[in-house]
Amino acid sequence: MATKPLSGIRVLDLTNVLAGPFACHQLAHLGAEVIKVENPEGGDLARNLGASATLSAKGMGISFLAQNAGKKSLTLNLKHDAGKEALKRLVRTADVLVENFRPGVMTRLGLGYETLRAENPALIYCAISGYGQDGPWAANPAYDQIIQGASGVMSITGTGEPTRVGYPLSDTVGGLTAAMAITAALNAQPRGSFIDVSMLEATLATMGWVVSNHLIGGASPQAHGNENPTSAPSGTFQAQDAPLNIAANKDAQWQALAPLLGRADLLADARFTTREDRKANRHALRAELEVALTRKPAAHWVKELNAHGIPAGPVLSVPDILRHPQVADRGLVTHFDTVPGVDHAIDVVTAGFQLDGTRPSVAHPPPQLGQDTATILATLGYSAEDIARMAHDGTT
Repeated sequence: MATKPLSGIRVLDLTNVLAGPFACHQLAHLGAEVIKVENPEGGDLARNLGASATLSAKGMGISFLAQNAGKKSLTLNLKHDAGKEALKRLVRTADVLVENFRPGVMTRLGLGYETLRAENPALIYCAISGYGQDGPWAANPAYDQIIQGASGVMSITGTGEPTRVGYPLSDTVGGLTAAMAITAALNAQPRGSFIDVSMLEATLATMGWVVSNHLIGGASPQAHGNENPTSAPSGTFQAQDAPLNIAANKDAQWQALAPLLGRADLLADARFTTREDRKANRHALRAELEVALTRKPAAHWVKELNAHGIPAGPVLSVPDILRHPQVADRGLVTHFDTVPGVDHAIDVVTAGFQLDGTRPSVAHPPPQLGQDTATILATLGYSAEDIARMAHDGTT
């Protein structure tokens, strides 16, 4: 891949925490120059979040390190007139601006879409929010768990009480949705658009089967735990030493599975004849299959079932899968030996795809707060004296 797809594209990242930074991180992987515009007083909240209290105290929290590699950091106080002017100058040079303030914040700052479009008619302005730019909930604050609850995700997760997905699903989906919309808008002619990303709607859009079963089939969505409601046997099963996942979703796979487990007799059992029969009696079927599965380790069954065309896989921890050659040998993780503000090397996840056999990645580690401020301001025509004055008066 000689030239990255977004080489020459400048993105202004005014976002905090996860959805926005994750969106801009994807654009950085694809070659965009991403300038993170941060408040001088602490910057992105994610700088103070993560499993290491030491790094959080340094403003280089792990939550920040996870999705800001390859970016530059410029500090601007957007409540100061000089800060607003500097952002406008920067907008004139940019292709994309991404923000995830509550709706109306940028307009109240005098930096809303119409104002910035006047500076650059070709600007692609992407606003990410919990609920979208209008509607009765638009002004409500929203974090990932709030959206998981409001979207119905928690109502269909787990087996009893509503349960959140174990990572920030809605933030991440919102970020991917924003990145997709931005890359599409970059292809439009003429350029220049306002993108309104709702984390709530982005999450619902990924729930197509669940939502459509309700809208079209009239089914009330339920929590099914580790069971696949569309088929059986399809879910998590207990082997001798650990659980494993089996997805015998096709009749042919079921007909191969039962004899392989030494339970060909189940094929003649009226409870399990058709897919609908097996779904209706899934718990009885599970009990029958686990009689055989618990005789040998999970790894044995994963190898054996896959060899016979029956989809199966281990249930691994995050450290386990990161060490596995399926991931470790394909370059998903990037290593940085030297990171400003961090006293040790770090590994971070890159993009989840390859282009022409090459994993998109970034060359530089996450930036310290404001480390590129003077350099960027100088390219905008500010003199050394101007830059010093802006630092002194709290603009940067």
